[in-house]
Amino acid sequence: MAENAVSRRGASIALACRAFGVSETCFCYGPKLRAENEEIADLLVGLTDARKTWGFGLCFLHLRNLKGWVSRSTSPCPQNG
Repeated sequence: MAENAVSRRGASIALACRAFGVSETCFCYGPKLRAENEEIADLLVGLTDARKTWGFGLCFLHLRNLKGWVSRSTSPCPQNG
């Protein structure tokens, strides 16, 4: 409904989200591509095989900070100033 208000009625994303009680993050969400999911899964399997005592937090930080993996949004949602 919020998407309809933005596309057909010309409402701003912020206004439509407030009107329908949806966060802007939820409005702009786009699922990751299958290839990206497979790449992340392969990295995690290799990492957990090498570091059996690491939990999710350490694996996440390792991929983000040391391997340079950053979350990429695939959504065409515009940034609101």
